[in-house]
Amino acid sequence: MTISHMLVIGLAGFGAGAINALVGSGTLITFPTLVAIGYPPVTATMSNAIGLVAGGLSGTWGYRAELRGQWYRLRWQIPGSLLGAALGAFLLLHLPEKVFAQVVPALLVLALVLVVIGPRIQTWARQRAMEAGRSADHVTAARMAALVLGTFAVGVYGGYFTAAQGILLIGVMGTLLPESVQRMNAAKNLLATIVNIVAAAAYTLVAYDRIAWPVAGVIAVGSLAGGLVGARYGRRLSPNALRTTIVMVGAIGLYRLLSV
Repeated sequence: MTISHMLVIGLAGFGAGAINALVGSGTLITFPTLVAIGYPPVTATMSNAIGLVAGGLSGTWGYRAELRGQWYRLRWQIPGSLLGAALGAFLLLHLPEKVFAQVVPALLVLALVLVVIGPRIQTWARQRAMEAGRSADHVTAARMAALVLGTFAVGVYGGYFTAAQGILLIGVMGTLLPESVQRMNAAKNLLATIVNIVAAAAYTLVAYDRIAWPVAGVIAVGSLAGGLVGARYGRRLSPNALRTTIVMVGAIGLYRLLSV
């Protein structure tokens, strides 16, 4: 790895860390960068996932205040992410990457639609709850089951192909939870980081020799700083501004995926 490549990868890692803390989809910065430099797609995927763990941890730390009061639900979502990520990592090591790459655009479009209509779905759910005499903030057993299943599915996706898993999580949670987008973003940071940790551990155990460790290290340094910066400024955005940012980044990511 040359000095110029190290600088480019470090900057990409910083940008990915910041974008992941704000929205998700940071992989759409680092993954194409690594492939353009000449790394094979699977090596790029694994090295990138390992490097971005540091940014996920710093972004989650930056959003720690918004995690308060969510642990009653996260205690169910976290196992879903763990199991899904393990299955996704297994699939990556045994199936061609194009299997998931072919469905990524459709999943991303679905997630963006859910992000846009999420507030209307929440309003409708609150009205239904009030009509039924329930608290508008109560999460029914059926919705919790759907949430855990959705979290598991995104975990499978994230363990296999990490790009845009944050936007998918926001889309799933936005349709099922009576939460603000900032609090969902905090939960998204935690769950996506868990997926990356599981995937990174699996890659290390099974495919140690296929990982570009210097690349992973450079991405880790850049994403660590980027996650802190992204969380610091992301928490200041209004709900509408954050939602708009999510849609804009998702649309750019969709364009890049379709143009590959």
